[in-house]
Amino acid sequence: MNACFDPGSVTVAPIDLGDHAQAAKVDAFVLGQAHSAPFHRPAWVSAIAEGTGQKAHYLAASTIGGQFVGVLPLTEMRSRLFGRALVSSGFAVGGGILADNALVADELAGACWELAERLSCTSVELRGGMAPSHGWMSRDDTYLGFCKPLEGDDEAQLLAVPKRHRAEIRKGLGNDLVFETGRGRRLRDVHYALFAQSVHALGTPVFPRKLFEAVLDAFGEDADIAMISHNGTPVSAVLNLYHGGACMPYWQGAGPSARGLRSNEVLYYRLMNLSRERGLTHFDFGRSKVGTGPAAWKKNWGWEPEPLSYSVRAVPGHEVRDVNPLSPQYRRKVELWKKLPLSLANRLGPYIARGLG
Repeated sequence: MNACFDPGSVTVAPIDLGDHAQAAKVDAFVLGQAHSAPFHRPAWVSAIAEGTGQKAHYLAASTIGGQFVGVLPLTEMRSRLFGRALVSSGFAVGGGILADNALVADELAGACWELAERLSCTSVELRGGMAPSHGWMSRDDTYLGFCKPLEGDDEAQLLAVPKRHRAEIRKGLGNDLVFETGRGRRLRDVHYALFAQSVHALGTPVFPRKLFEAVLDAFGEDADIAMISHNGTPVSAVLNLYHGGACMPYWQGAGPSARGLRSNEVLYYRLMNLSRERGLTHFDFGRSKVGTGPAAWKKNWGWEPEPLSYSVRAVPGHEVRDVNPLSPQYRRKVELWKKLPLSLANRLGPYIARGLG
């Protein structure tokens, strides 16, 4: 962190993401910050806008000399079903204020709230980052994060997994599964098909295909797809983000045979080993909701959960937007969605899901 300074010497202004030189300067600042996430990058908010139609905003705090000291990426979520909100970052599990100190963070938070009022957004959600000091509520009892250093070699990585789950990985490794990675059309098609199957089984609408395409194209070599197949048939796939020395498997899908083949276990184990070979140091399983099966599954790998803190604020008389499919208000809708034919759910889902990020 930089030394404290007079907040009056800091100016918060919007960044024109269409200005490539300006966006590149912001990206360099983000990549140089130890606590940044891929969701702070201009590439992320731009890809979200392109892939969903939701508008991107980006605030940057700079000194009189033009040096960046903080940024805040934002997605303006507009949905007839879920209302209007500013989210940092949209369709992400992280983001929030990235700043040199608390004074800069408060300047960015104030500018964010003013922007929300101008846009008639009734609430703001900052997913991680530095917490504003006044006027915001903190939520840290809903989500858990799972990130851990990688081990020194393949065998050490396997031995770091608790015995019971290690046995599941060994079973999967004996199932003649084929692992591959890439960014080409075939893997993109396979990944989206498997992802659509998985979210339909959970009772949630599938995101637009264009979203995945936009993220892969915007991140270039910092994103790819890993896939497991059996006898030529794809069974598990995940879209990965690479940032700050960590691999983050982000959007994952699997077919009906995945559980029996233990293909998800093999997918992540092989991805961990490949990440180490690429020179990465950490594996970030991302977030899971407290008390859920996915959270328990990640704990079975030996990853210790860390509570994630979100800062939220709503206009008086309004509630903070809630798009969590596990919330009680959505239970009946989730069950009804599961009963839709997959083909119909895949046609309707993207129009609904674009407002869920």
